[in-house]
Parts: sequence; C-alpha cells; structure tokens
Amino acid sequence: MDYNIPKMPERPENSNKGTFGKILNVSGSEYMTGAAYLSSISALKIGAGYVELASHENVLRAVASLSPEIVLAPVEKIPDIIKTSTVLLIGCGLSTTSDAVNIFKQTISNARHLPAVIDADGLNILSANNIQLPENVVLTPHPKEASRLLHTTLDKVLQSPEDTAQEICKTYNCVTVLKSHKTIVASQYGTIYYNKTGNSALAKAGSGDVLAGMIAGLLALHMNSFDASVLAVYLHGLAGDLAKNDLTEYGVLASDTIRYIPNAVKKLYI
Repeated sequence: MDYNIPKMPERPENSNKGTFGKILNVSGSEYMTGAAYLSSISALKIGAGYVELASHENVLRAVASLSPEIVLAPVEKIPDIIKTSTVLLIGCGLSTTSDAVNIFKQTISNARHLPAVIDADGLNILSANNIQLPENVVLTPHPKEASRLLHTTLDKVLQSPEDTAQEICKTYNCVTVLKSHKTIVASQYGTIYYNKTGNSALAKAGSGDVLAGMIAGLLALHMNSFDASVLAVYLHGLAGDLAKNDLTEYGVLASDTIRYIPNAVKKLYI
C-alpha cells in the first residue's frame, strides 16, 4: 500500500543537545570495529543530539581516532548510561560470543523502557535465545537474519518477503525493516511500506549499520517507530542514489552514504 513519507521533525531554536535525544549504542567487538563507528556517526548525521558508544576497548580506540563527536564508554558502564538515555541501539558488529550474549541480555533487560533498534548480531542472539523485548522495538534483518528469527528457510523468506516481515512483527511485537533491494517496513498493526529508493551501491558492508543508526537517530528526535523506520529507509536509499550519481554504483562506500545524508534530507523537501 502507498504510505506518505513522514516529514523530518522540526528543530526548535530554543534547544540543546538533550532536546534531540541521547542514544546508547552497544555495538562492535574485539575484531569488528567499523560497525560501531558507522552506526554511531549516522545517528548524529540524521540529527540526534548525543551518542554514547559502549564497546570493547579495541573499538573505543578505533572510533576515538575517527570521530571526536562520539562519546565513548566501556561496557561496564552500560547500566549507568541507560539511566540517562532516550534510545537504545544494539547489535551492530557485536559478535555472538558468550560475553556478547550476556551483554545483550543484560542491556535489553535494563532498557525495556526505551525505544530500541536491534540489528545484525543482536538479531542473531535474539533468534537463539528467549528474550523479552521492549514494547517499542525495531528489528532490522536482512533475509538470512529473518530466516533465523522465524526458524525457517531462506528460500521461504525470499519467496514471501511481505509475509515474512509481517510474521516477524507478530512474533516479536515489533516494527520490522526487512532489508533487500526493495526494503519492506511493516508494523505489528498491519501497516506496510515498500521502499522505492536505493540501488546496488548500497550492497556493501556497513550499509545496514548506517541504516540502523539513522533509525535510532530519528527515534531520538521523538518519532514513532514506524515513521522513523520509513523515513530512515527512504533517506538511506536516497543518499545512496545521490552518492551513486557522483561516485558510480561501484565506488560508493557505507561511509560515503553517511556524507550524503544531509543532501538526501535537502532533496526530500525540494
């Protein structure tokens, strides 16, 4: 069904960083550092006021060298950070080690009052464990992750993506962003959005991390989960289209897509 693209939230002049939300990003692991950076910086680029990344020391060192705008903390600080956060983003490059599983379970348990975005390894951990999720949660699987979440085959997911997205919504009481060449956003209330932006330039490592950060960033701006997901998916694809025009579909990196987010926002209103 057709669904009008939501507008970007207004930014009042009388504001501060707290006005635009604080995201706790629990992402990255000893040997996967890039996802934590990409998901954090894309949340800021879409308008979030504050992102605090809690991760492995290797990740914190790598991100510190790339961006002074991201606040860094060891995973031991997560329970304290949750108390002052408005959105949780978890799973990008987290890994599925026993330590990662414990971090995921404890964080979700302590953050049930927060809107949350669960991506990547967070989804893999969720599919293998019985975990009670927050009421306001967005799951962002690609087809293989979707098959794990539903304990079904990849072929079935690919044959019936709309049914798959709706089944995930019902099973996990969530908004589902089923990523593919034509991403589907579905709500637990039956609303469906089929995205029409994007191209093969987005078929690169890190693209999903950027999208997850954008959704979290819009949640931090107080959008509801479905509208935030639709707008983020649309703008992510549009940023990829704009990047392709300058860099070709071959040469666009996930970090390039982030640079084009402001251009996509501008184009949305032209």
